Amino acid sequence: MNELHGAGVALVTPFNAEGSIDFEALAQLIELQINEGMNYLVSLGTTGEVATLSKEERKRIWDFTAKQVNGRVPLVAGIGGNHTAEIVTQVQEFDHSAYCAILSVSPYYNKPTQEGIYQHYKAIATASKLPVILYNVPGRTGSNMTAETTIRLAKDFDNIVAIKEASANFAQFSAIMRDKPEGFLLISGDDPATLPMMALGAVGIISVVGNAYPAKVATLSRLCAEGNYADARQIHNELLEITDLCFIEGNPAGVKYILQQKGIGRDHVRLPLVPVSVRTQQAIEQEMKTLG
Repeated sequence: MNELHGAGVALVTPFNAEGSIDFEALAQLIELQINEGMNYLVSLGTTGEVATLSKEERKRIWDFTAKQVNGRVPLVAGIGGNHTAEIVTQVQEFDHSAYCAILSVSPYYNKPTQEGIYQHYKAIATASKLPVILYNVPGRTGSNMTAETTIRLAKDFDNIVAIKEASANFAQFSAIMRDKPEGFLLISGDDPATLPMMALGAVGIISVVGNAYPAKVATLSRLCAEGNYADARQIHNELLEITDLCFIEGNPAGVKYILQQKGIGRDHVRLPLVPVSVRTQQAIEQEMKTLG
């Protein structure tokens, strides 16, 4: 899965004022990512506000994204949730012809046991015609997928090829790298953790802040892959404050405001999310000036 090495971005879903999908802004965003060096794109991850989209809207976005990209970079589709049978159906019905993998979040809200998480992913892997990327983000799901469960899945299913890890648990990252089968990939799911995770052996990042600063994120990932941590550290430090501001009032409200300031779409989000406050807007604008 060389397609998953380097910098990927979890694309936002731009909306118009009345709540419809802004496909013109989505096209602009895709072109920005490709032109500034992103290695692959993730359509409808958490940052894409997938939980607020209907089945028909998801299909339109996947189809539009595939047509706009036109094979220029690899594509990953986010298909996950906490209703296993429904996710299996979505996976089976998904038109996978333009996509190289599926990113599937660990079940949220239900707080399943490790065996429940294993069986959930077993059902998805059995149904999927595409490679599967596990996604562990305890801060959102309410439960952690342990290193032991990750390794068990990686060893039991050839088409489970990677994990996007956003647990902030470096002992867990280390255990995955130590025990994983050859070829299984560790991917950072948290922008500020990219540099240290790649130092441990991760192959890259699926980024949020990369929506707004794709060239910086792509360069950071490339420098880490080359072992040039001195130059990578400079970009890492440059991005720390703007990354914090992206999340301070919820993702993707912050990064959508940055994109609006850059002339790509508006900062509209769907409830229960709301745009960032005036105070955060001002802080973002100041930091954008600092970054140039």
